[in-house]
Amino acid sequence: MRIGELAARAGVSTRALRYYEEQGLLRPHRTPSGQRTYDPSAVDRVALIQQLFTAGLGSRLITTLLPAIDAKDLGPELLRRLVVERARIEEKVGELQEAGRRLDLLIALATNPGAHACPASLGEELPNTRPAHTH
Repeated sequence: MRIGELAARAGVSTRALRYYEEQGLLRPHRTPSGQRTYDPSAVDRVALIQQLFTAGLGSRLITTLLPAIDAKDLGPELLRRLVVERARIEEKVGELQEAGRRLDLLIALATNPGAHACPASLGEELPNTRPAHTH
C-alpha cells in the first residue's frame, strides 16, 4: 500500500510516517520510481509506534526497542531503561495529580465564593469544600 493509504488506515498523517522513516522506526519498500510502499503489517507497526510515543518514550529508545520486541527478547539493559522510563512516568502522573488537586481547590473557591478566605498558596486545603464537578 502507498503512504496515503497507510496514513488513512493507521489514523496518522503522511508527515508522521515520513518522520518515522527518518527516525528508522518504519522502513518502506521503494518502487523503481522511488514511491514508498508498505506491507499490510505496517498498520500494526504504526499503532505500536504511536503507543510507545504516547507512553512517553523517545524515538531513539523506540528505535532500539522495536527489534527487541520483534525478537521477543528485551535483554537486561533495555529492560532497565524501560523500568527507568516507567518510574519517570509514575513521577509525572503524581505531578499531574497534584496539579489536578490544586485546580480542584481553585474550582472550589470559584464555586463557593465567600465560603473561605483565599489561601496563601494552592498547597493549602479548604475544609469541607468539594469542587462542583465530578470525575
